[in-house]
Amino acid sequence: MNSQRPVNLDLRTIKLPNTAISSILHRITGVILFVGIAVLLYGLDKSLVSEQGFAEVKECLTSPLAKFVVWGLLSGLMYHLTAGIRHLIMDLDIGVSLESGKLGANLVFIISAILIVLMGVWIW
Repeated sequence: MNSQRPVNLDLRTIKLPNTAISSILHRITGVILFVGIAVLLYGLDKSLVSEQGFAEVKECLTSPLAKFVVWGLLSGLMYHLTAGIRHLIMDLDIGVSLESGKLGANLVFIISAILIVLMGVWIW
């Protein structure tokens, strides 16, 4: 079959809509949370074993790098939570039209940005 349709495989020139970006970020933050929870559970286990382990974890979490990592995980959690609530609302057949889908994606970006800033203020 000879198709005359143009094929654009240059990913840098493809303009994705906000709804697609929202969906892709929801999946990415889910993977980040899956890996991040394993690291945090290791720290929790180490802190519960002994007083020395607790002191080591406490000392580790006071470093700026650890605070940045925790802020990154909380940022992923806030975005994933906000986008997940949007998906649950859409499962109830609310906001499934194209216009409301775009509005919902923009609201996810705005609400999660506010929550991410608040998490940064809370950590530091």
